[in-house]
Amino acid sequence: MKKTIAAALETQGYHTLTPVQEAVTAPDLGAADLLVSAQTGSGKTVGFGLAIAPTLLGDDDTFASADAPLALIIAPTRELALQVKREFQWLYGAAGAVIASCVGGMDMRDERRALARGAHVVVATPGRLVDHIKRGSIDMGSLRAVVLDEADEMLDLGFREDLEFILGQSPETRRTLMFSATVPAAIAKLAKSFQRDAVRVTTVSETSQHADIEYKAMTVAPRDAENAIINVLRFYDARNAIVFCNTRAMVARLTSRFSNRGFSVVALSGELTQNERTHALQAMRDGRARVCVATDVAARGIDLPGLELVVHAELPNNSDTLLHRSGRTGRAGAKGTSALIVPVKMRGKAERLLRFAKLTAEWGAPPSAAEVLARDEERLLVDTPWDEPVGEDDQDFVAKLAAQFSAPQLAAAFLRLHRERQSAPEELGNAEDAAKPRPREAFGPSVWFSVNVGRDKNAEARWLLPLLCKAGGISKDDIGAIRIQQDQSYVEILKSSVDGFLGRVGSGMELEAGTLITQLDKAPVLAGPPPRQAGGKPAYKPRDNDAAPRAKPARAPKKDHGDALTDWKPKGDKPAGASKPGDKPHSKPAGKPGDKPQGKPAGKPKGKFEGKPKGKFGGKPEGKFGGKPAGKSAPRSDAAPAKRSFEGASDPSKRFTPPGAKPKGGKPRTAKGKGAPKGGSAFPKRGK
Repeated sequence: MKKTIAAALETQGYHTLTPVQEAVTAPDLGAADLLVSAQTGSGKTVGFGLAIAPTLLGDDDTFASADAPLALIIAPTRELALQVKREFQWLYGAAGAVIASCVGGMDMRDERRALARGAHVVVATPGRLVDHIKRGSIDMGSLRAVVLDEADEMLDLGFREDLEFILGQSPETRRTLMFSATVPAAIAKLAKSFQRDAVRVTTVSETSQHADIEYKAMTVAPRDAENAIINVLRFYDARNAIVFCNTRAMVARLTSRFSNRGFSVVALSGELTQNERTHALQAMRDGRARVCVATDVAARGIDLPGLELVVHAELPNNSDTLLHRSGRTGRAGAKGTSALIVPVKMRGKAERLLRFAKLTAEWGAPPSAAEVLARDEERLLVDTPWDEPVGEDDQDFVAKLAAQFSAPQLAAAFLRLHRERQSAPEELGNAEDAAKPRPREAFGPSVWFSVNVGRDKNAEARWLLPLLCKAGGISKDDIGAIRIQQDQSYVEILKSSVDGFLGRVGSGMELEAGTLITQLDKAPVLAGPPPRQAGGKPAYKPRDNDAAPRAKPARAPKKDHGDALTDWKPKGDKPAGASKPGDKPHSKPAGKPGDKPQGKPAGKPKGKFEGKPKGKFGGKPEGKFGGKPAGKSAPRSDAAPAKRSFEGASDPSKRFTPPGAKPKGGKPRTAKGKGAPKGGSAFPKRGK
């Protein structure tokens, strides 16, 4: 190991390497391509930093001046890319490395300037890196190593084409390392295409459950799911906790709910800008926020120091996502808890997820309100302030409190103030009771009424229910069954409410105009479903030959129409058919010599300039010549010169003048009517 790298590890507090870090730095691997699968949170980032260090530094312990990038690290999300950049800054800091980032949401101009100044390592997301390559702002010719971090997630997000383009633009002599929590077939195919004799590295811990993560599966009633999350957060009182949701809408909902309950909470989802997401993560690292509500994609690969609790507010869609979520805790040897909130009807899905992920969870109920308060008392008794001496500035006031109040009074006040700082726990129902179907309670003594409307008048229960409540002054709880029949309907009303109902309806027994109600002596006899209307689709009846085997009917032989190219006959080889009596001639018969012409007389002979031509040029011509006949114009007199044509006549937005404004250039148009030129848009004649 390089001296500068070893010094950086010692400064950061690394005394031993994790299994994956030892595996990728084994001397027998040399400069081989690697396909590494290991649990999330096992130190993969530092691992591939150690693996490529000899490739980048060679025989030196420090980097030369920065020029074209030597290494390219590709991560699926912006947060993970920036996190990798921070890890490399301290790992390669003593070696003098310049680390640049190219991620979406950042100013691309700043990134291009950073690349132009030179960088040894570039950390990027696939989409932004493709943009830089196509723009020519990054030089890929000097790359010695390319690392794909969370490669399976990048393929799940649809970055396959981008990754293939990036690897295709890299030198063939590069070293390629792929790190992934799982290695599905798609990853293996990508590795086969772009790696040379890759060595498969699998850590021992991959095939067993993470020893530092405790899994809890908590069954809840569906209506108590959010309250159960509040109790879990209160019970564990973790320094940092992350709550995973499947949608952005759920993230927004829970963030608002937790904020109203007094939790210091931030959100992390794709609808936030890059600055908002960066500030949210920084608030978690600084301790200004203790709960982060996030989606899977936004929180992919993020590392929050001291994260002790992961809560699955909604079950993930697959076992890989469950492992990635839970891997946010229990990192670098620290202990953590992963709690699954499981509605009773989703228990089967939760068990399948755990089985596919090869995890064993402890099943039980979420903490109750009493258990949360009891846990508060336990923490309060072992809190460190009890052992701290009283400061000199506080001694006088402490003596004053002790003299004025008794010990029970001081303890009660202290406990009350302590609880006011915390969010009150929620009372939860029994999940097993919620899973059982509720028995239908008997309606009780009742009286039946009939209404003079039924299906024939499009009566429906949803129309009749509010009508009964409004007319009779009762609630829906006072109404039992509503049965719609063909020409009338029957309603069951609670016996204790009948007197008040009849008093509100009145002696006319009219619910509304034309809708009458009548009290019955006994329960009605309900008719069956209405008969099928005449002409409707008849019921299926078996045919005599149903038992016979079915087969497609034989097709009639096709007629031979001959060959259109060879079997044709000249037009004159067959006489035209003789006309039948009564057939109209196709054209008028030619007249005999001396016959009078038919139709109107032709009048004067038509010439080019004689008379008025018909058709397009008949009558007075319209248009820009102001109604003058076609032909050569008369020589100009001393009249005013002609106005130039209207500017912008081809633009419809400039043809009209706003009301009250004078038209630009020339006189206003004349109104239609007497003396107006033909054509509503024609200009006045010249000289007038």
